[in-house]
Order: sequence, then C-alpha cells, then structure tokens
Amino acid sequence: MEVNNLFNVEGKVVLVTGGRLQTCRAKGIGRMIAQGFVANGAKVYLTGRDAAACSSAASELSAMATARLGGSGSGSGSGPGPGSAHALPANLQDLDQVQALVRRLGELEPRGLHVLVNNAGTTWGADVDSYPDQAWNKVLTLNLHRVFNLTQLCLPLLQRAASRDDPARVIHIGSIDGIRVPPVSNIAYAASKAGLHHMSSVLAKDLGPRHITSNVLACGPFATKMTRVMLEAAADTIRNELPLRRIGTPEDVAGASLFLASRAG
Repeated sequence: MEVNNLFNVEGKVVLVTGGRLQTCRAKGIGRMIAQGFVANGAKVYLTGRDAAACSSAASELSAMATARLGGSGSGSGSGPGPGSAHALPANLQDLDQVQALVRRLGELEPRGLHVLVNNAGTTWGADVDSYPDQAWNKVLTLNLHRVFNLTQLCLPLLQRAASRDDPARVIHIGSIDGIRVPPVSNIAYAASKAGLHHMSSVLAKDLGPRHITSNVLACGPFATKMTRVMLEAAADTIRNELPLRRIGTPEDVAGASLFLASRAG
C-alpha cells in the first residue's frame, strides 16, 4: 500500500496519440500526459501526423527525463529510473496508417502495450445555421471512429501486457463539453465527446474480463493550441466559472492519467 508502488508506472509501455506535440507555449494535453509518464520511468511512444514534431518532442522529453534523474542524484533506488520517448508518426484520420502504426508498435514491443492514451482530436466551431457537413466527417472520424479503431487494433498488444493484478489501461481524453452544453457552438465536437464518454463505458464492460480497463477524462480548459483563441477572448469569464478560478495545468492531466495507469487506478 505504499505510494511509490500504488502509483508506479516505471517500465510500462505507453502509446499517446496526438496532442500538438511541437515545442511551443501551447503544447497540448497529449504532450502534458507524455511528459508525466516519461518523468516517471515509462517508455512512451508519441504518434501524430507531424513526423518532425513527434521526433522533436520525443528527443526533448527523453533529454528532460535523463537530466532530471542526473540532477536529482538518483541511482540510489529512491525513485523511478529515466523514462524515454520515441516518435511513431501516423495520420490517425487514415485507417491504413492506424493499422500500420499498430503493426510497427507490435514489432517494436513484443511484450505488448500497457497503456493506450487516446488523446488525438480536433474541433470545428460554427453556428447551427452554417455548420458544414464536412465538419461532421472530420471531427467524428478522428474523435470517435478512429479511437475505436485504434483501441480495437491494439487489443492483442494490450492483452499481452495485461494481468489480473495489473490490468492494461485505455485512457480516453474526453471533455466537459461532452457532458454539458458548451459555451461556444462546436456541435460536432460536443457530440463526439459525448459519444466517447459512453463508448468508454461500453468498452469497460467488454474489456474488463480481459483485464483491460477503459476510463475517460472529461477535461476542462487547458492552455493548448485548440483553446488558444477561446482563452484569449474570454479568459476571465472562463476562470470565474471554475471552482479554483484557474484553467488546467500539466500536473492536473498528467496526474490523473498516471493514477488511471497505475495500481492505484
């Protein structure tokens, strides 16, 4: 029942999708989550359609983990060893690339996949009168359809890593816009996240007997590229609606993901 054991993810293999991986002020939730896993000793694969951004983020996160370990004087066994990050780019809108991604991951990790973080997503803002048909195809495909495809294709790898005492984990990044009426008109996005929340529950029922958990995080506002315009336009209003009067931090979403991926979850 020690904290170090309950929340331990050291040595686990993790796949994180999407998340605006480039090194900029708005780094994206996927990048925040990946950094949390790498800092705590996991082996993380980053996937997104921008190969250069994936490679840059992977190099930076691995270097940060190594520097943190060296700077802490570790080696005494008091904490997790350095994690690592690796680029595995793919355009998740394209089913062929999703299939190729999983095949490559299986070749690289014959022992399987411990944690799948379905974070990749997109949005489309427009009022109800002008909302275009192509928005539904783009948003629902990436935010919902491909989440199912990737999870389904990863099941053999997840089962390979799973055990009764330490199940494999699927973590979906949802949104409060999937459980409330959003303040801006992003109809397809809100619908896709509502569907994702319910799909996670259905998957939990189906996959639990295989020792695979499925959970969804209903994230509020974070400083990401996707939310930048909204935060710049109404930052004070948004903060005043939140109990803590602040938007999310990397520690918030990384901590929740580490909890769900560990024995504590």
